[in-house]
Amino acid sequence: MSSTDTDLVVETVRDLLRAHEPFVLTADRPWDAGLWAALVEAGMTGVGLPEAAGGSGGELADAVAVVATLARGAAAVPVAEQLLVAAPAVLAADLDLPAPDEPLSIAVDGAVTAEPRDDGDGPGSWTLTGTATDVAWAGVARHLVVLATSPVGPVLALVDVTGRETTHAANLAGEPRGSLVFDGVICAGALLTDRQAAELRARYALARAVQLSAALEQVLAWTVQYAGERVQFGRPLGRFQAVQMELAEMAGEVTAVAALVDAAVQATERGESLVPAAAAAKVRAGAAVEVVARLAHQVHGAIGFTQEHRLHHLTRRCWSWRDEAGTELAWSRVLGEQLLADGPDALWPALTRVV
Repeated sequence: MSSTDTDLVVETVRDLLRAHEPFVLTADRPWDAGLWAALVEAGMTGVGLPEAAGGSGGELADAVAVVATLARGAAAVPVAEQLLVAAPAVLAADLDLPAPDEPLSIAVDGAVTAEPRDDGDGPGSWTLTGTATDVAWAGVARHLVVLATSPVGPVLALVDVTGRETTHAANLAGEPRGSLVFDGVICAGALLTDRQAAELRARYALARAVQLSAALEQVLAWTVQYAGERVQFGRPLGRFQAVQMELAEMAGEVTAVAALVDAAVQATERGESLVPAAAAAKVRAGAAVEVVARLAHQVHGAIGFTQEHRLHHLTRRCWSWRDEAGTELAWSRVLGEQLLADGPDALWPALTRVV
């Protein structure tokens, strides 16, 4: 897609979001099924995936634009997991991609083992045993990509989880994050290298970083707007120097996150190793959450904490996404190992490649 096509995609998603306002998620209403149906009808759940595989075509940047727009709207749908992580992994493993209208998610945590039912060399049949934990959209997703271990290496398994029992856990935003137990489930899968498994985890981290960057940008925009409209002591809040300094600090954090996320997306498009760039993006995005969310609520005051106000829909997601797909500490360690892998003389070139 051209930049004009990407703009059209973004406008289409925005139009759909206007008809589906965010709401507080509960056990009885854990996702926005109506918005998902609208996205499917518009072809948005297949953006960035090749038409030959059943997708809508387009590039990675187009899928990122869809995910970012939905994140700004606090959309309760598993599009980030589907477009940026699970579906590309399925295609890279040469497995059959489920229909884009059927929610697809990813599970990289827990203790799931895979036993080959053939020689285990490449795509084949595998038996899964164990528990996948912290599964995004558990109970909503119809198909699940599971990163499992096996006697011959990491395995990417594709499981139909329709009707499979899950625990009713959720993150702070109310998004389902349950567990699934596999007791000898037979499924399609492919053997991965350790590098491919690391890249899969990095794509998951990048997906969350994309969402965080977009959500933080929206939080900043709302806060600037509120500071300009809310009058206190005879003048708008934004006229007070202390508030201006807080808005400037928020803007600096948001800009830094956006730069690193964009660098990681570009590295992926160029076919470079995603791990260091995604690690840097996820660490920086997580660190920015503390500053941006805190200052946003400080500027908004008590109204920002009410259920009726829009701010909490995004700040609660930011606090949740910050700890998902790897914490700042975990990815900081990965980033440090990557930067020092080739010795001290290669440190500066490694740093410049990341950003």
